[in-house]
Amino acid sequence: MTVDEDVHAGGHRTHEVTNQPPERADVNEYLDFPVLRDAVHAFGGGWGEERLVEAGAHVGSATFQRSAELANTHEPVLRTHDRRGRRIDEVEYHPAYHEVIAAAVARGAHTSAWADPRPGANVVRGALFSLFGQVEPGHACPVSMTHAAVASLRHAPDLAALWEPRLLATGYDGALAAPGTKPGALVGMAMTEKQGGSDVRANTTRATPAGDGTHVLTGHKWFCSAPMSDAFLVLAQAPDGQSCFLVPRVLEDGTRNVLRLQRLKDKLGNRSNASAEIELDGTVGHLVGEPGRGVRTIIEMVQRTRLDCVHGSAAGMRQGVAEALWQARHRTAFGARLVDQPAMTAVLADLALESEAATLTSMRLAAAYDAGAGDEGDDGERAFRRLATAVAKYWVCKRGPQHAYEAMECLGGNGYTEAFPLARRYREQPVMAIWEGSGNVVALDVLRAMTREPGSLAAVDAELALAAGAHRDLDAHLTATRDLLARLAGADPAEQQASARRVVEALAVGLQASLMVRYAPSTAADAFVAARLGDGRGHGYGVLPRGTDAAAILRRHAAP
Repeated sequence: MTVDEDVHAGGHRTHEVTNQPPERADVNEYLDFPVLRDAVHAFGGGWGEERLVEAGAHVGSATFQRSAELANTHEPVLRTHDRRGRRIDEVEYHPAYHEVIAAAVARGAHTSAWADPRPGANVVRGALFSLFGQVEPGHACPVSMTHAAVASLRHAPDLAALWEPRLLATGYDGALAAPGTKPGALVGMAMTEKQGGSDVRANTTRATPAGDGTHVLTGHKWFCSAPMSDAFLVLAQAPDGQSCFLVPRVLEDGTRNVLRLQRLKDKLGNRSNASAEIELDGTVGHLVGEPGRGVRTIIEMVQRTRLDCVHGSAAGMRQGVAEALWQARHRTAFGARLVDQPAMTAVLADLALESEAATLTSMRLAAAYDAGAGDEGDDGERAFRRLATAVAKYWVCKRGPQHAYEAMECLGGNGYTEAFPLARRYREQPVMAIWEGSGNVVALDVLRAMTREPGSLAAVDAELALAAGAHRDLDAHLTATRDLLARLAGADPAEQQASARRVVEALAVGLQASLMVRYAPSTAADAFVAARLGDGRGHGYGVLPRGTDAAAILRRHAAP
């Protein structure tokens, strides 16, 4: 007699599993989500279809899902010394983590837009990045930083000539070794310090010229992301002021650079990826960009990592919708499938609308990086991405945790257990809102951009206006937003700061509504605008306009 056939004295089965969904495995995360696919094609990435279909099948496979689970349940372990007492400063990962990151790098989720620059390159790369991050988000940290680091390295042509080919390569080896001997390289960053946090001007790490073209760094960093990366971008106070440096983990001759790992952060989420506190003591660094212009050097990197925060949050929303829909389509309660019960249908459709708006926003931003690339790039698109990246980063990432919770609730008790992926997702989503500038930092950056680069606000306003006349609620919102901006233009700085979040939220929701009106089916667009800008505004998920065809909305978000 098997375990499942245990019986009571009366002969009845005690544990026959019924009304539980089958495993959601061996699906294609790209083909099963027409929203993402349509957005890729709409913004110039259709040529990457074959690559995205293959990647979608890979990340949707049971094998990859198992690797994602193992990478998060067997967390990184700090090894400061070997068993003989030698200092090694290494982080040991489960093999599954290396499998995940190797698969992402092999498909160009890190730097394919730099390796093959053409129209739609950032769109395709962004879609690849989000497909992998949808299933295992922790590894996306070093993948994103490597992508973004290229922009900063180009401020040092000689350094870029040596390192850029390593970053563009699609091989991966997680061991510490001379960078020239490895099949590819990843770059992390170490910017913030205990006393400063987001205020990097308060950094105290010093950089002293060594006389051979390098600098010697001494100090600490409170957060070093992905400490087993092959190099890091680091801010330090040089004789000419705060500057940016590339700090190799291992020097060209195979000697280990001094990068002492003090401890690993015990984080709420992002558990598969290590973050460390580090000490620099006579550590070799190479100047990147102009001396004393370190923050300026990393600005473009910050913009691109913020873009990946939007990609990552949108990916998390797609995962939430997929898991919630899978549960609702395969489980019955009170005599009907969950998906067919009006209250649940409304919640699912609203979650799907949020996911669609976030996905469109992330792909539209990626297209702006394509159109604004290079010396011949479109100035208007560069102005648009300057402001819109910060606006979208603030809003989409802030919506992520609430979206994850609501999706988790759709699974009931199962969703609250670590055996299912939405508990992990719920813990993961807040990091995107904090990384690369938490809410107030980003909101104040938006104010600064509007003041110093007024063309960026004009570009965003022009984007919103492309949907003018299509929906009464959107028109009213656009008018109200312009009035708010006009009032604040002459206000004192204190009032402007106090209203910063209100301004950013108005711009963000307006941008999403404009994109939905222009690119989503009318059923979805009308429902989104009414729920976010009309009478449904201010309510939780599940408050949709009367007559909304929720079933039609859901068909675009997961294969039946």
